Amino acid sequence: MSRTVAVVGATGAVGQEMRRLLETREFPCDDVVFVASERSRGKRLPFRGREVEVRALTEPDVFDGIDLALFSAGGSTSREHAPRAVAAGAVVVDNSSAWRMDPDVPLVVSEVNPEALDDLRKGIVANPNCTTMAAMLPLKALHDAFGLRGFTATSFQAAGGAGQKGIDELAAQVPVLHEHLDLLREDGAAAAKLVEPSVHAKTLAYNVVPLLGTEGDNGYTDEEMKLQNESRKILGLPDLAVSPTCVRVPVVVGHAIAIRAVFEHRVTAADAISSLERFPNLVVDHAPTPLEWAGRDEVAVGRVRVDLVDDHVLNFFVVGDNLLKGAALNTVQIGELLVERGVC
Repeated sequence: MSRTVAVVGATGAVGQEMRRLLETREFPCDDVVFVASERSRGKRLPFRGREVEVRALTEPDVFDGIDLALFSAGGSTSREHAPRAVAAGAVVVDNSSAWRMDPDVPLVVSEVNPEALDDLRKGIVANPNCTTMAAMLPLKALHDAFGLRGFTATSFQAAGGAGQKGIDELAAQVPVLHEHLDLLREDGAAAAKLVEPSVHAKTLAYNVVPLLGTEGDNGYTDEEMKLQNESRKILGLPDLAVSPTCVRVPVVVGHAIAIRAVFEHRVTAADAISSLERFPNLVVDHAPTPLEWAGRDEVAVGRVRVDLVDDHVLNFFVVGDNLLKGAALNTVQIGELLVERGVC
């Protein structure tokens, strides 16, 4: 059958990666449609040796003839336009937060719960938050081996998690503060005031910021609650005990998470590492860092240690590229699974 794929948000950072992955992974499609905002209408983007003209999302017939629509254009855009695409006959894979907790929409990590794709009652599949995504691969591997009861997660999330504007703000701050290294040591509060953050909660250069997202009434941010709620849905563990803290760090790309996981059964480091090594697209690396794993498709896990006081607890460190596996790659992988299942 012929197959046409649309990339919505094609000119954004994640959209660019989606376009690249459709090409490099030789995604089975006969045609593509690149969709973006009105200001990008008419731009020409390369794909498989030709140029494709960008169409505006506001065009009434933009989803006509589309079989699969990959969205990465923000939550409000997805809420408005994903149903349009479905009504026109497409299956939607959405990278925003708009549909993740909808009980009628599967929330899928391709290696973890592909069976959730069997129920597409709304014609939409949700892609998880990029931090949740990285954590799911090792947690699923270990859950299957030892029975996961809960976990405490402290994330170290890159500036790029806030998009290009987050990277730009960090890049602009670094040279300013670098000119005042003595002040960083002698009066850090004064150094922080040399720049005016607008994307991140506080000055990020030469710093870490333990406030990421919007605080709720319980004191946790929406970013932290995603770690709890999405993990429960993906793993099918509605009572999973999750204690999250999300931190922004001065890294360009790549999220890391320190995890303390509690299991039903006694765990050994050797058995844990063996389970992790067998899991698809998960690589055991003794001390993985976001810098060294930026640009790589796999999730890395390291520093695997049995807890010092409880042999039902494992401590480990996870790293994943938030633009790739955390966003664009998983979206394309879900598309590949939908094609394999004959859904689109």
